[in-house]
Amino acid sequence: MDWSLILILLLMGAFGGFAAGLLGIGGGMVLVPFITMIFTAKHFPPEVVVHMAIATSLATIMFTSMSSVRAHHAHGAVRWDIVKLLAPGILLGSWIGPWLGKQMNSSALALFFGVFVAFSATQMLLGKKPAGSRELPGTPGLFAAGGVIGVMSGVLGAGGGFISVPFMSWCNVKIHNAVATSAALGFPIALAGTLSNVYFGLNAPNLPAYSLGFIYLPALAVIVAASVTMAPLGARTAHKLPVASLKKAFAIILYMLASYMLWKGLH
Repeated sequence: MDWSLILILLLMGAFGGFAAGLLGIGGGMVLVPFITMIFTAKHFPPEVVVHMAIATSLATIMFTSMSSVRAHHAHGAVRWDIVKLLAPGILLGSWIGPWLGKQMNSSALALFFGVFVAFSATQMLLGKKPAGSRELPGTPGLFAAGGVIGVMSGVLGAGGGFISVPFMSWCNVKIHNAVATSAALGFPIALAGTLSNVYFGLNAPNLPAYSLGFIYLPALAVIVAASVTMAPLGARTAHKLPVASLKKAFAIILYMLASYMLWKGLH
């Protein structure tokens, strides 16, 4: 890689890591569109560009999650009781997600990403208050919810915060706890999803050199170097911002990135 590309990836990793800590989104919703732009500019085969962007983004979340969750845990914000109940479904769903993504071509995958992210942003921006009596479901319900979060995260290359934060908020979990808990859930999502992307991508045709399955290792290394440094700063910032600001920031970022992926899918 040339120095200009390394610099771009470092800046992108820093931004993604900060967003991961701030919003509990694992950075993936931020990184996938940017990585797609870079891989397209580097003339990677178009039929694997979005798949590789998603897989590489998901792999970075293993490291970003560990970095940001330490800062959230120091504030006592992580609901580990919720993590334990959601994790089994998440592990199963995150393995299935990349397999489903492999069945879609790059344009369809980009459109799916854009539509779902725009929907998630709208739900967050509307900020409908949940019923005061609404609580988290029992163990079977949380297993099912974890499965849905895992599948969608595996398909889209994100840490699950775009579903898990609104879901927990809807169930009357405080927003700061929801963001922190989502950051902790990023690790099982990324672990299972990364292993799945390696397994299902090993025999994919036309992958560039230095790929491991659908993961592009040079980009992974550079992004991780920057993101793990910035994730704790984002996490600390999250505990200094009001709830309304967190939700608005979440929604605005997602709208911008959804627009690019919709454009990519249509061209």
